[in-house]
Amino acid sequence: QVQLVESGGGLVQAGDSLRLSCAASGVTYSRSVMAWFRQAPGKERVFVAAISSSGRNAAYADSVKGRFTISRDNVKSMVYLQMNSLKPEDTAVYYCASDAGGRWFGTMQTKEDLYDYWGQGTQVTVSS
Repeated sequence: QVQLVESGGGLVQAGDSLRLSCAASGVTYSRSVMAWFRQAPGKERVFVAAISSSGRNAAYADSVKGRFTISRDNVKSMVYLQMNSLKPEDTAVYYCASDAGGRWFGTMQTKEDLYDYWGQGTQVTVSS
């Protein structure tokens, strides 16, 4: 059974940092593209960042470029999202996702349809 479990969310102030973690099990993790999406209240879920199976390639939404960094540890089957300089507009539920196909599509990696498995999400709230 595939499982993606996010952790690390919380309530922080604008300008603070948080690191989200996603633990993967039951998937061929080392061959999967991993990503983070987020969904703000009343809005659709949107792409945040993705990382290739090797970790050599990454893609980011324009809204988080320069502030967020995605990384992965293929030994521990973990993916991380380091979030710095947080803003109130970053408030959302953050979801980890896995694309078991493994092929890196570059800027097209933003498409939800590519992802086979999803976690339950972790809440991030940024106060002003």
